Amino acid sequence: MQQTVLILGANGKIGSHAADAFWNAGWAVRHFERGTDMVAAAKGADVIINGLNPPAYHNWAEAIPAITDQVIAAARASGATVIIPGNIYNFGDQPGVLDENTPQTAQTRKGQVRVAMEDAYKASGVQTIILRAGNFIDPKGNGDYMSLLALRDIGKGRVTAAGDPDALQAYAYVPDWAQAALALAEKRHDLAQFEDVPFPGHAFTTNQLLTELQAVSPRRLRLAHFPWWLMTALAPFWELAREMREMRYLYSMPHQIGSAKFNRLLPGFRPTGLTEVMRTGLPADIHPDQVMRSGGKTIAAE
Repeated sequence: MQQTVLILGANGKIGSHAADAFWNAGWAVRHFERGTDMVAAAKGADVIINGLNPPAYHNWAEAIPAITDQVIAAARASGATVIIPGNIYNFGDQPGVLDENTPQTAQTRKGQVRVAMEDAYKASGVQTIILRAGNFIDPKGNGDYMSLLALRDIGKGRVTAAGDPDALQAYAYVPDWAQAALALAEKRHDLAQFEDVPFPGHAFTTNQLLTELQAVSPRRLRLAHFPWWLMTALAPFWELAREMREMRYLYSMPHQIGSAKFNRLLPGFRPTGLTEVMRTGLPADIHPDQVMRSGGKTIAAE
């Protein structure tokens, strides 16, 4: 019998790739339309992928609890399992390997909101899977880490570090995250009511990214630093600047996501290769999969 997934936030990074993964696996895929009745939309759904998130960090303290209440109500009514893209905000400033056993000692408002959100799911009785990941990298360039930060000025020959360029950072290639969510959905009956599953993805530094991209770039690249001074100046007038500054510590905190539980649950999972992930977001005149170079000239591949 065909299974059904309800995608919340189908146009976003998580939703769009989750929809592709579940559709290609033979699931019936429904897209939730904002402003409609989520309980009604979830009727008959087996799984709900919660890709909803207030844009630009807007009003998290009120918006995320409201979304959480809606999703829990929809899951209770339908009996669906909820899968959520977790993040590392919950842990606060704790360098090292982060996993399901790391204490959740969030020191920021956004981290505390996320801890409270997960606690609400845990107490709800609804089966919930937190698939926790690092910075998202989306080949569609859907407002991901590469387009907003690291490669924001690649056209000017700059790779941008948002913090210490030698600090190891965790990354999740969104198509891989979606495939992992699908695999967990298909074995959900073997999982606990609440599962905190770290998604290891990849880990690399900004300087390692620069070295990789320089190897395929026809022009000289250099390291640049994100203008946090400008965010400070704009903070009194611009909400996004204020909210970004709160998370600045993450980009100088060396960390990666532990793999033990993930590998135990999904032993056959094969992520996209590190080289491809690091090159995601490069413009067509640099990306080796999109161009051919001959005699020093760059020719578009057919």
